[in-house]
Amino acid sequence: MKQQKRFRVIECQGTLYEMGFQIGKQCRDNISAAIDITYKEFSREFKAEKSDIVAAAMKYHASARRFAPEIMSLIEGQAEGAGVAFEEMFMLKCGLELESYYNNRAAACTSVAVTGGATYSGKTFICQNIDWAPNTPVDLVKINKGDGTSYLSLVIWGIVEYMFNSQGLSICANGTWSTKDRLYSNIPVGIYLPKVMMQNSFEKAMQMLTQTARGLSYFQVAGIGGELAGIESVKDDYHILLPENGILAHTNHYLAEKFKNIDEFYKYAPDSKHRLERINLLIRKNYGSIGLDELRVIMSDHENHPNSICRHVNELDAPRDRTETAASFIAVPEDRVIYIAKGAPCQCEYMEYRL
Repeated sequence: MKQQKRFRVIECQGTLYEMGFQIGKQCRDNISAAIDITYKEFSREFKAEKSDIVAAAMKYHASARRFAPEIMSLIEGQAEGAGVAFEEMFMLKCGLELESYYNNRAAACTSVAVTGGATYSGKTFICQNIDWAPNTPVDLVKINKGDGTSYLSLVIWGIVEYMFNSQGLSICANGTWSTKDRLYSNIPVGIYLPKVMMQNSFEKAMQMLTQTARGLSYFQVAGIGGELAGIESVKDDYHILLPENGILAHTNHYLAEKFKNIDEFYKYAPDSKHRLERINLLIRKNYGSIGLDELRVIMSDHENHPNSICRHVNELDAPRDRTETAASFIAVPEDRVIYIAKGAPCQCEYMEYRL
């Protein structure tokens, strides 16, 4: 029988600084754990001192503050509330960029969205298994803005926020990596992604992604009106992916032809192609009748276990390469509802959260 584990929803309101403070205070333990894990990972693998790791992250500070001073205010509040230095809190938001800086690799994920004739109701469903290092700190935050909009944010390791908002926007994010991605001048993912998801329309969110997404992650966005698109990028280019027959799926390798010859993630996640083929096969088998129940089963699939859609630790991997599904979600933008499994969906029930 699956476990029924609910996230404690951390609610906040007020100014961005005040909301950041509330988040930091209530997420203090997980923030401290994430900082400690970051230090340990890079010091163990690369013999980097704490001061060096922070200095590497602070290379992004000026561009981040110019782009999103409001998000920086939120981070300042988080640092104060958690009782940590601002530089350490900012370091967490630069986690993917630090992976690039130290030539390490982020964890893998599987995402899929279906809409229109692919589903039994015509509604859009957007889903992701978030695969990360074992024992990754995860929090669920609800932001209530003064203008009446609200956001649910699934925060992984203090780095990536998988956000779902009351405007009906939902997003997936999958790690990607190319030979071009070793650069240090871009805006950190942990800074621009929250700003993207605070936009009030699908069009504005995608427009901002085309301006800011430059390598390290693939993003897939769904809107309340059935809008659906993905964006792959490298440091100096991007490519928009659109659904085919109402289906848009992605794992960790590039699908755009122009990026395939510089794709490096397949070296570190060779199962990426198998996971993509598998989830597309399962979606096609259920085409026209897909709903919540079918997606629960698909996201729990164990073909090619442990490197499956529902991912488990592979004991044959080196400790630094081990990943597992830390959380899984299925969002229905039209209904302003998201279902989240707190752990691997084969073991944990999807619990309902509404905006």
